[in-house]
Amino acid sequence: MNDGLTYVLTTNGILFLISIIFWKFPPKKINTIYGYRTPKAMLNQQIWDFANSTFNRNFIIYTGFSLLAGLLFVTFLNVKLTWQPMALVVLSLVASIIKTEKELKENFTEEGKKKK
Repeated sequence: MNDGLTYVLTTNGILFLISIIFWKFPPKKINTIYGYRTPKAMLNQQIWDFANSTFNRNFIIYTGFSLLAGLLFVTFLNVKLTWQPMALVVLSLVASIIKTEKELKENFTEEGKKKK
């Protein structure tokens, strides 16, 4: 197997697999081990459920793009991959977190109450 393809599959591919697991098996209750765990997301169960469903949706979309972009790099551009797949991984995580925090801010107050 091509070294570049192996690199993409072990970085972007594994992250995409993790996003599918999070999507299929979201955390049910607030905990400190599994799920989208920010102070605001852990204020109450309603915010927890909303934050995790929002993050999981964003995460699967961005990691899917990340995997496709990595595969395009290795397949069509024929460049030696160094930092590109890892940059896509970081961008996927950062974009998912930013989108989730923005949605939390739009839908909930700082005290954890749903905005009208």
